[in-house]
Amino acid sequence: MDKKNYYVSVHSKSIMYHQGDAAYEFEIVASEEDADKLKNLFEDLEQSDESAFFRAHHPGIPYHHDEENDRYDSVLKEIYGLIHDLGTDQTKSHIESMNLQMGAAHE
Repeated sequence: MDKKNYYVSVHSKSIMYHQGDAAYEFEIVASEEDADKLKNLFEDLEQSDESAFFRAHHPGIPYHHDEENDRYDSVLKEIYGLIHDLGTDQTKSHIESMNLQMGAAHE
């Protein structure tokens, strides 16, 4: 599989092919299949975000007992784990400095 550099913004949920296309937080080296997996995770994150938004209008449910927020957090950790796995040395170092609890596969 051919790998190439991609520029990723978790904030805007985007993957760019050219460094100057838009602002980005991370650089990864990935196959097209890896980039597609990350795109799918961004779509999952968007769906989780929408579910959490609608749930937020029911204030009686504390955050730590909220399935929608748990799903959002889980997908976000999966995104950062994949970015870490595919990242350049600088990207890996930055994500490690964030002290995320990504699980044993990404530590």
